[in-house]
Amino acid sequence: MAINTEKSEETVRSRNPMGGLMALSPLLVFLAVYVITSIVARDFYKVPVAAAFIIASAYAMLITRGIDTDRKISVFSSGAGDRNVLLMIWIFVLAGAFASTAKDIGAIDATVRLTLSVLPARLVYAGLFLAACFISMAVGTSVGTIVALVPISTGIAAQTGTPVPLMTAIIVGGAFFGDNLSFISDTTVAATKSQGCSMKDKFRVNLWIAAPAALIVTAIYVVLGLSVEATPVAEPAEFVKLVPYLLVIGLALSGMNVVTVLVIGTIVNGIIGFATGSYGWVGWMASIGAGIAGMGELIIVTLLAGGLLALIRYNGGMDFIISRLTRRISGKRGAEGSIAALVSLVNLCTANNTIAIITTGPLARDITEKYGLDPRKTASLLDTFSCLVQGIIPYGAQMLMASGLAGVSAISITAYLYYPFVLGLMAILSILFRFPRKFNP
Repeated sequence: MAINTEKSEETVRSRNPMGGLMALSPLLVFLAVYVITSIVARDFYKVPVAAAFIIASAYAMLITRGIDTDRKISVFSSGAGDRNVLLMIWIFVLAGAFASTAKDIGAIDATVRLTLSVLPARLVYAGLFLAACFISMAVGTSVGTIVALVPISTGIAAQTGTPVPLMTAIIVGGAFFGDNLSFISDTTVAATKSQGCSMKDKFRVNLWIAAPAALIVTAIYVVLGLSVEATPVAEPAEFVKLVPYLLVIGLALSGMNVVTVLVIGTIVNGIIGFATGSYGWVGWMASIGAGIAGMGELIIVTLLAGGLLALIRYNGGMDFIISRLTRRISGKRGAEGSIAALVSLVNLCTANNTIAIITTGPLARDITEKYGLDPRKTASLLDTFSCLVQGIIPYGAQMLMASGLAGVSAISITAYLYYPFVLGLMAILSILFRFPRKFNP
């Protein structure tokens, strides 16, 4: 039944595409409603993201022509029920359960005590950023890094008097370092496969862009950390309570699927909780329930975003972007700039950097061949700009996950994001000044 519905929707779209800016306007409505209302209220915490998505979705339904209401709902629902959307929801559910059960056995407090006893307070910012870079590089997933480190960073924020959004942004930035560079990242696989180049060569190009950005941001965090003071650690960390986070990181490093990792982590939390008397069976179940409930808004926002973006795609929004950005290309810089803009805008409309690369990859390859670009540089640009956009949009899975675990708004985190913006600046400079030279024929 689902297959037949999808086919009929494609037939309708081919007969009556909307296209143009009108197709993209629901996304603009969402941003306008959320940002303007927050500015008027003078508080980004007061405006639920879900409410802004509801208004934008209703508007998207209203402007969709040529099909009846039932079919509009079907298109919206197919986007909300997309396999990638549902996978993220399962991760949210399990992450909530893991984070809550780990917190209730004292895992966060134990990890914070160990971190502050080993790392000088003035180097906490830089240390956490480098830890996130290393873990995400090894794990190959920004989501896994965020799940493991954001709860720890919020605990350190409480001990050092640092704003929680700042500490959360440090982890998010470091998480995208690995998402962009790692050999096992799905974005790396998608970018290299689409351009027909090796991961090793793409890594070498990417390193010229990402490494300077990471060094600059590390220096910024060292300077910002000079004023940080932490309360002396009075009690030693209980090693057994460090096990959940060490286990999650270790299993992720081994290449295990993040869903499986979170299931195992939640079970181990229960075992440790029973052994230490932190809670019994009922308490463990209650902790799991509380964690899942805490992700409720996140899940709703993810479903609404999936549906809204499906309507935008259905109405020809992405086709419009692709056609406009490839019409007036002149020279190699213009060609590279169009590839960067193309994947960025498609990522903005899909909220999924891997899907954005897969969608624009074939066209980027055509541009590469036509204008004599190096496919290794093209693969790097696809990956870098998709990670840049994914790292800053408030409705992306990573930002939603981070804001949910930290208990702050996604917009408040964006205000402290340094790495994605510095990475974007370095990528733009690589286009303007054509570096690295070896990969710019």
